[in-house]
Amino acid sequence: MKQIHIGTCLPGYLAMKWMPVLKEKGFECFELNFHMSYGDTVLEELAAKVKEELDGTGIRIAAIGAYRNPLMYESHVEDLKKAIDAAHLFGTNLVATFAGAIEGRSVEEAIPVFGKVFGELVRYAEDKGVKIAIENCPMDGSWNHNTCNIGYSPRAWEMMFNAVNSDSLGLEWEPAHAMTQLIDPIPELRKWAGKVFHVHGKDSSIDWDGIRHEGILCGKNFMPNRTPGFGDTNWRDVFTILRNAGYEGDVCIEGFHDYVYRDEWEMTGQIHSLNYLKWARGGE
Repeated sequence: MKQIHIGTCLPGYLAMKWMPVLKEKGFECFELNFHMSYGDTVLEELAAKVKEELDGTGIRIAAIGAYRNPLMYESHVEDLKKAIDAAHLFGTNLVATFAGAIEGRSVEEAIPVFGKVFGELVRYAEDKGVKIAIENCPMDGSWNHNTCNIGYSPRAWEMMFNAVNSDSLGLEWEPAHAMTQLIDPIPELRKWAGKVFHVHGKDSSIDWDGIRHEGILCGKNFMPNRTPGFGDTNWRDVFTILRNAGYEGDVCIEGFHDYVYRDEWEMTGQIHSLNYLKWARGGE
């Protein structure tokens, strides 16, 4: 079985600033992320620079993240096609994104549009030998009032994968997004591991006493994000479930969310998480 590599997520526009430093810190792969826009980045030009930077290191690009709302905006569909076209230039066959949403409307209302849009995108990706992974992030939406991603709930996944039944469409999963919905991530992963194409290394700590006393609508955050190693999830269980499911993807730390190890402590948290995740998978 292929080793599960541990990496970190890099904003695409900062890739060539951070990669030369971080490649020396023990990260085994990188995910390059673009949120809602490529900005001034030309993917083909960035791919050539990344290839030169990583050549001979054994470090690779795990995925291209192009997080968009393709159900609402045709330009976002075209952005995803650009990522699909460029994936092989980065040496990856995986593009991560959002499922999209009809902004302000329910999941049920979005599913017919999802089926049409992602039916086309998945066929386009399959022709290029690329898979699409939907991140399980609510993006501050709710079942009846979504923002840009309906793909955060197992109930929605059932509907999505029924609408687009393809082995090339799956999930970019992380426990933190489950936990902020008060879902236990371990049984969720156990059920859905076969559909997981990529994993984000982000965790959470749940203050159950705070929730019991004040609930989740009081304006306080009782489920703060943590980097793995500081949160509640036992990542040994995560790796066990992934390996039993035949998972051959990667785990990329999604930093800049931990409320303690942030700012000048950001890389302290990320390096600890890197070492913890390597330990949890069984070592180097």
